[in-house]
Amino acid sequence: MKIAVAEINLGAIQHNLKVVKKHAPNSKVLAMLKANAYGHGTTQIAMALNEADAFGVARLSEAVALRAAGITKPIVLLEGFFEAGELHIIANLGLDTVLHTQAQLESFLAADLPRSIRVWLKVDTGMNRLGIRPEEVSSAMSSLKGHTNVLGTPILMSHFGCADEVHHPLNQQQFALFTELLEQHQGESSFANSAAILSLPDSHQDWVRPGIMLYGVSPIEATSAIDFGLMPAMTLKSSVIAVRDIKEGETVGYGATWTAKKDTRLAVIAIGYGDGYPRNARNGTPVVINNDTYYLAGRVSMDMISVEIGTQSNVKVGDEAILWGEVLPIEYIAEHAETVPYELLCGVTGRVEKQFLQGVNEVKNQP
Repeated sequence: MKIAVAEINLGAIQHNLKVVKKHAPNSKVLAMLKANAYGHGTTQIAMALNEADAFGVARLSEAVALRAAGITKPIVLLEGFFEAGELHIIANLGLDTVLHTQAQLESFLAADLPRSIRVWLKVDTGMNRLGIRPEEVSSAMSSLKGHTNVLGTPILMSHFGCADEVHHPLNQQQFALFTELLEQHQGESSFANSAAILSLPDSHQDWVRPGIMLYGVSPIEATSAIDFGLMPAMTLKSSVIAVRDIKEGETVGYGATWTAKKDTRLAVIAIGYGDGYPRNARNGTPVVINNDTYYLAGRVSMDMISVEIGTQSNVKVGDEAILWGEVLPIEYIAEHAETVPYELLCGVTGRVEKQFLQGVNEVKNQP
């Protein structure tokens, strides 16, 4: 009986990288591994993505763990460093750093480093989150080019705020501004995230930065992975631990939020918000058991959920339940929980066992 297992198909990850390369054949790939590779397992995914050109992480600790695991490919710190003392670690581990504030730039230029570091200079083209102002780019580039702390020519980068909405006017505004900046920049550049890789080919530049699409999830609203030939990498599973008869008018779960409209039966499944299944999943959220779809009945508990299976079902204790994955797109679950697939994947907790598969063959188990 499998209780709260996340099966990670490494073959699907590799397939999705091929989809990236098909859409952006002339670009290098900076594969996003931040947040434990979107909940999939950083080291295992890095090893599977051996055809990527570099890896992106958000925190220095993530990069340190990858180096400790023997990953030698370039690793980019997407938020850069948070204090000057980290620069020596970055240099010694051969990491790349993003610079996105004037304070970071000044600290970097003033540092006495044991070796040069490749720099990605981030400019804010309209998302208003991270990045120096467009009018500061020329001065920043002049300071960086030829500096002993800088390895090669800095890479200019920016980030779309609304690429998941293909026709949002901000996309073209941002790209037009970035294009203007590139006229004065002789080095490499990077702009496209997953959504832009699929829908904004002019933005691909020298480097693309796929994230969610590597894990087999559509990055574009009102679409699913299958629309782009992507394969879901994670299938979240558990087992039925009880089957109960419920009479018409009886309620189920905390808060009595679901009432039986007729005599029926429920299957109780060992999964809950303690495992990362969303507590705010609504009544009617789909669950697949024995290739049939059933629907959530009552509020999600810490350790279990209930689904209505009806009086004619042959569901029994021990049967496998699929919460999202190959046969049940995570996009549907996110919609029922009023969230995004990113949050669901990153929210899978440590008590869920990860089982790494290559195609149909299990290659590794990791708690």
